[in-house]
Amino acid sequence: MTGTQHVFNQIQSSDSGEYYCEAQNEMGTDRSRTINMDVKYGPKNTSVSVSPSGEIVEGSSVTLTCSSDANPPVDKYTWYFQNKTFLNGFGQMYNISNFKSKDNGHYHCEAWNGRGSRNSTALMIILQEKQTSGIIVVVLVVILWLFCFMWFRKSTGESPS
Repeated sequence: MTGTQHVFNQIQSSDSGEYYCEAQNEMGTDRSRTINMDVKYGPKNTSVSVSPSGEIVEGSSVTLTCSSDANPPVDKYTWYFQNKTFLNGFGQMYNISNFKSKDNGHYHCEAWNGRGSRNSTALMIILQEKQTSGIIVVVLVVILWLFCFMWFRKSTGESPS
């Protein structure tokens, strides 16, 4: 850039950094001292992640983490379940130590700093149903088959080997 001044028409967070100017004429070149420009902004790109990712099993521990880009850094997080604030959800991480079906639903967080706040999009967490019904059916079919086989052998006069 050339000229005696630089105007930022729309300052952005990416404009943060070190700046200096340089003056040059036929006698030589001189450089100003470096200044640091620190652009302050409210939270943005706020999101919720869940660990472990994937299948949530009843009784397992689930940790939700709220992340947000902000300058100054986020100083307050608020957690919401089904769009209602929950009393013990005020840190960057929220832990559910014994996940049950009553914990199924939408979770989101709100990040705050001195410049404003931003909500994350909602994250749906659903407890995986235990797959015991399929196992029970298989076991019952095997028992029924064995019973029928034994009954058939007994009724035809054959003794089981």
